[in-house]
Amino acid sequence: MPARAWPAVLLSGALAAQAVAALRPHVPLLIASTVLCLAVEGALHRWQRGLLPLFAKAHLDITVRHVLRDLLLVVALLRLGGQERESSYAPLVAALLGCYALHCAIQAASVLVRRTRTLPVVTRNIDASTLRLSPAPPVLLRRPGPRLLVHGLPATAGLLATAATADHRFAALGLALSLGLAVLGLGTLLLRLLPGRRPAGERETLEWLDRWLAEYRPTVGLYFSGGTSSAYQANMWLEPLSRLQGRPLIVLRERFMVQKLAATDVPVICLPKVSTLMRLEQSTLQVLIHPSNSGKTSQVLRIPTLKHTFVNHGESDKLSSCNPYAKAYDEVWVAGPAARERYAQAEVGVEDKDVVEIGRPQLDAVRPYAGPPTGAFTTVLYAPTWEGWDGNPGNTSVVEAGENLVRALLADPGVRLLYKPHPLTGSVDPRAGAADLRIRELVRAANRGRSGPRPDGEGELARRTAELDRLTATAFRPGADQAERMLAQSAPEPGRARAVAKATEAWEEAYWDSLPEWEHQIVTGPRPTLFACFNRSHLLISDVSSVVSDFLVSGKPYAVANTSGLAPDEFRETFPTVRAATVLTPDASGVAELLAAVRDPAKDELAEARVELKRYLLGPDEPSAQERFDSAVLALGSAAQERRARTIPGQRLSVSPEPAASAGPSAAPGA
Repeated sequence: MPARAWPAVLLSGALAAQAVAALRPHVPLLIASTVLCLAVEGALHRWQRGLLPLFAKAHLDITVRHVLRDLLLVVALLRLGGQERESSYAPLVAALLGCYALHCAIQAASVLVRRTRTLPVVTRNIDASTLRLSPAPPVLLRRPGPRLLVHGLPATAGLLATAATADHRFAALGLALSLGLAVLGLGTLLLRLLPGRRPAGERETLEWLDRWLAEYRPTVGLYFSGGTSSAYQANMWLEPLSRLQGRPLIVLRERFMVQKLAATDVPVICLPKVSTLMRLEQSTLQVLIHPSNSGKTSQVLRIPTLKHTFVNHGESDKLSSCNPYAKAYDEVWVAGPAARERYAQAEVGVEDKDVVEIGRPQLDAVRPYAGPPTGAFTTVLYAPTWEGWDGNPGNTSVVEAGENLVRALLADPGVRLLYKPHPLTGSVDPRAGAADLRIRELVRAANRGRSGPRPDGEGELARRTAELDRLTATAFRPGADQAERMLAQSAPEPGRARAVAKATEAWEEAYWDSLPEWEHQIVTGPRPTLFACFNRSHLLISDVSSVVSDFLVSGKPYAVANTSGLAPDEFRETFPTVRAATVLTPDASGVAELLAAVRDPAKDELAEARVELKRYLLGPDEPSAQERFDSAVLALGSAAQERRARTIPGQRLSVSPEPAASAGPSAAPGA
C-alpha cells in the first residue's frame, strides 16, 4: 500500500471504530478511536495537506468529519446515560450547536475580510502605505480546517471526558472554552470589517494607481504573464531593464508572479483584470517589452497608445523562436543577423523592417575566454535544455544521450563536471525526468569515488549568503497575505541595486571557493546562475538552445549533442548555432577528442569559426548590446509619441509624455 494512503486508512478506521464504540457503547474503544482520529487529523494538516482535497471530493471534508466525531460522542453519552439523562444533556447539545454556528459565522467573516484585502492592484517596490495596508489576520482564522480542530478540541475533549466519567462538568467546561475561542475569533475578524480598519476599496485603489502613474511617469515597461515555473523568462531581462534610460516599470498579470520575480528595484505592478490593465492607456507609458507570448498578451495589445516589441527569452534555432504570434507586435528585437534570417526563412508574417538587432544585453556578466585549463581539472558544464511541447527527440539530449555523455566525462579523471539541467526537465516527458534523476545519481556515485582536500570556506559562504538574502529577500510572516507583502515590499532603499550586485559577486566567489576543485556539482535553483557557471567552465556541452548562443559570447569551445536523427553535415546546416560546435552523437563518441582540443589550443580547429559565429548570432561588439537595447527603446518610444500626436484631437490623451530622461526607479515619487 502506498505510504500516502495510510493516513486515509487510519482516519477511516478510527471513525468506524468510534461509531462502533458509540453504539455499543464501549468507553475504552471510544477514547482510543477519538484520540487516534484527532491525531491523524493533526498530522494531515501538518504534513499531508495534499490529501485533504481527496477527502473533500468524497464529501468528507474537515467539517463533516468533525461533526461526525462530535455526533458520535453525543450518541455515546445518550447510550451510556439512558433515557433519564436525555434532558440533562440538552444544554450541552445546544452549546455544541452554538459552536458550529459560530464556526460558520467565522468562515463567512473570514471570506469577507479576504475580499476586502484582495486589492485590484498588487505592487512591489512602491510605497502603497496610503492604501491603509495592515498585517493579515492570524492564519488560524483564515483556514477552516486547522481552526475547527483548535476551536473544537476543548469541546471534543470535554464530551469524551464526560463519556468516561459521567460528570457533566467536563463537557460544560470544554464547550465553554470552545465557545469562548470562537467568539474571540469572530470578534477579531469583525473588527477588521469596520470602515476605518479595512484597506482601500477598489475605486480608491484605482484612483491611487492613476495618481502614482501620473507622478512616476513611466516610459518603458516589461510585460509578463506565465505559469509558476516561467518566471526565469522575465528575470533574465530585469537587469537590462533597470539600466535603461527613462523610467522603467514591470507589468504582471498573475498575483503569484509578484513574488516569483528576482530581486530588482524597478517598480512592479500586477493588474489581474483587463479593465484595470486598460488604465495604462491614460499613462505616459510608451513601450512594452514582451519576453514571452501568453494568452493574456492579446489583451494588452489592444492599448493603442503603446508600442509593443517581442524580445523572447533566448536565442536558438528552434521553431519556437519563430512563433507566428510575433507578427502581432510592432517590432521584434533579436540578437543578431542569424535571427533576422530565421524570421525571413520561416515566413511567419514578420516583415524584415520590423526586426531590430539589439544583441543580448544580459551577457555583460559573461567573462571572455582566458586560455586553456591551467590547473589539474578541466571544468565541463553540461546544461541540456528541456523536452519541449512538440515531442521532437532533438529538443533535449537528456533522454537519448545524457547518461552516455555524463559517463564519458566522468571516466576522465581530469574532468570536473557541472551538471545544470533545465528547470522544466521532465515536466512534459516523464522519460526526461527519469533520465535526469539517473544522471544525478551517476554524478553522486562519481563523487563517492573521489577524495581530496576540502576548503574551509563554508563560514564565508554562510556569511555571504546571509548578506545577499538580507538584500534580496523580504522577511514575511508565515501567514502574510498579498496586502501585507505589499506593505513590507515598499520603496527600496537608495543604492540597493548596487549593493545587491556587489553582494551577488561576493557570494559567487565564496560559493565556488567553498567547493573542492575535484568535486563534481549538480547545480539547481537560482544560485549560482547559468552565467556564473559559464565563467567557471572551460567547455560547454548542450543542445540546440539559447544556452549555446549565450555561451558563444565567451569564445570558449562548446559541443552540441545531436539526437535529431540528422546526419552531422545536415545537422550543422539546419541549425546555425552548431556551425562552430563539436557535434556529439548519442553514444558520446568523440568526447575524448573534444577534451583534448579544450586542453590544447593547437588542436582546437573551431576557434576562428566561433568568433565569426558570435558576430552572426549576437551582432557586433560595438556598440554594446545594452547601448543598442537602449537605442531601440528610445526609437520605439519616439514612434509611440508620434502616433499619439496623430490621434484624432477628440481622442488625444490629456497627458503628454515627457522625453525620456536618465532616471532610475528610485526616482519615483513615493518610491
